[in-house]
Amino acid sequence: MWPLKVFFSLPISELNSNRITSLPPDVFIRYRNLERLHLQNNSIKSISYRAFSGLYKLRKLFLSQNRITKLKAGIFRDLQNLEWLILDENKIVSIRQKSFEGLKSLFFLSLLNNSLKHIPRKSFCLEMPRLNWLEMEGNMISSLRGSSFEECTSLTVLALRRNQIQSIEEGTFSAMQRLIDLDLSVNRIQELPPSLFKSLQNLKQLNISNNPMTYIPDDQFDSFVNLQSLGMEDIEIPNISIRMFRSLSNLSHIYFKKFEYCGYSPNVRSCKPNTDGISSFENLLANIILRVFVWVVAFIICFGNVFVICLRSCIASENRHHTMAIKSLCCADCLMGVYLFFIGAFDIKYCGEYNRHAQMWMESLQCQLIGSLAMLSTEVSVMVLTYMTLEKYLCIVFPFHNYRAGRKQTLFSLISIWIVGFMIAVIPFWDKHTFGNYYGRNGVCFPLHSDLMEKPGARNYSTGIFLGLNLFAFIMIVFSYTSMFYSVRKTAKTARQSIFDREVTIAKRFFFIVFTDAMCWIPIFLLKILSLLQVEITGTIILWVVIFILPINSALNPILYTITTNSFQERIKLCLQMKWQQVGLKETPRSISTIYTQTSAP
Repeated sequence: MWPLKVFFSLPISELNSNRITSLPPDVFIRYRNLERLHLQNNSIKSISYRAFSGLYKLRKLFLSQNRITKLKAGIFRDLQNLEWLILDENKIVSIRQKSFEGLKSLFFLSLLNNSLKHIPRKSFCLEMPRLNWLEMEGNMISSLRGSSFEECTSLTVLALRRNQIQSIEEGTFSAMQRLIDLDLSVNRIQELPPSLFKSLQNLKQLNISNNPMTYIPDDQFDSFVNLQSLGMEDIEIPNISIRMFRSLSNLSHIYFKKFEYCGYSPNVRSCKPNTDGISSFENLLANIILRVFVWVVAFIICFGNVFVICLRSCIASENRHHTMAIKSLCCADCLMGVYLFFIGAFDIKYCGEYNRHAQMWMESLQCQLIGSLAMLSTEVSVMVLTYMTLEKYLCIVFPFHNYRAGRKQTLFSLISIWIVGFMIAVIPFWDKHTFGNYYGRNGVCFPLHSDLMEKPGARNYSTGIFLGLNLFAFIMIVFSYTSMFYSVRKTAKTARQSIFDREVTIAKRFFFIVFTDAMCWIPIFLLKILSLLQVEITGTIILWVVIFILPINSALNPILYTITTNSFQERIKLCLQMKWQQVGLKETPRSISTIYTQTSAP
């Protein structure tokens, strides 16, 4: 056992995790050499006015995880060399300026996870002139007054995270010219005073995340010439602009709620989130698979539709009006392939440095034009398909009405469809105030998903197109093909086996037409409905829809409406037979003369 003299001269006392409930007067009077005192994880409720008397050499005091509710004035008056005071996870409701009397050397004060409701009106740091680090996270502070931190000139770190701060007076941080790190996240701040950060020219880290702000002035961060990290997670910034971050020349890390905001800080080295599922910090198309397949799908669409247009032009058809509609459909579908080619090309152009050009790209004329091209392709394709379906429906279901669209009627209908499609695509250009940046909501320039920042006019317009016009067209197509199949089946009930086989073939064909339409449009309808209900949809899903699902009809229409049809196949066979016959006739004389020459040779 150590002698008492040695025990009393020890510099450290470990009294944590006991059942101490109070600290009586002069309890440590004999331990004058103590430099560190651990009293955490006890049940201390009250501390006597003279509990720490004589501890002139004490440098670190740990009082966390106790039941302290208040700090009496002057209880630390003898702790003139104390550097660390840890009061975390107590039940302290209020503090006064005199509570910290005597702490002339205090460097670090932690009041984490208490029940503080306010900070003293008079300067909090008056008795702690050397206070460098103040932790007040997890309290119930509701406001910050301008006079509370008047004397905190040495403060470099101030953490006020997870409080209930609603208002901050102008000039609250004016004395903190040495402040390096300020954390105001997870509070209830709705608005920041315009000149709140004017004196914080040395600040390097600012976190204002998770506050219900809806507006931030463009010049709010102008004084932050040395700022390196800015946290703005879970904050909607409808007025965000490049001007807002222009003065932050040393900013290297920024944290937003949405990836699309990263485009407004193009010179930042690291921005989170670094992808929205559609684009990434480096590339316009985030997914390497989609970066390859955008070219594959574009090629399939363009090749298939151009092939059909050429074949339809070369081979004479009995129903020229139907051929005209098919060619029109192929032209519309081909535009979707052109759109995908452009997306792939700009993905290559911005490869490795997309964020530097993201905002410029989404606001550019090129993005607007290719977005309108995709919209034109989609809507014209939908309307032509509906027109062809209704025409076929009238001919099959009402065969005795002798309805046949003439050349002029067909031409007029197709021209009208293209005009309507063009109008749908260009209307968002007419009124920027109503539609905003309609096509530039994401990197692929297609307005499929709605969010809070989208203007009401734009949201209503896209809803009217996707859940109005397109949904109505889809229902019409499904209804028409169902009626046609029912009509064909009804007529073939008493027919021979050959007619029954034809009925099965027609049924399969009708099924695949409706099935491909459903594959294309049902996911889009669901996506639009979920986005209107403000259900969070990852950008990855939107990208897969735009690259794979939306172009399904454009890729399959040439097959369904041309290549797989019996009449078209028969005409191809007939043409090939005629070509072979012509070749055969040319070869016959040559063959006879050759045989004669060979037989007559010596």
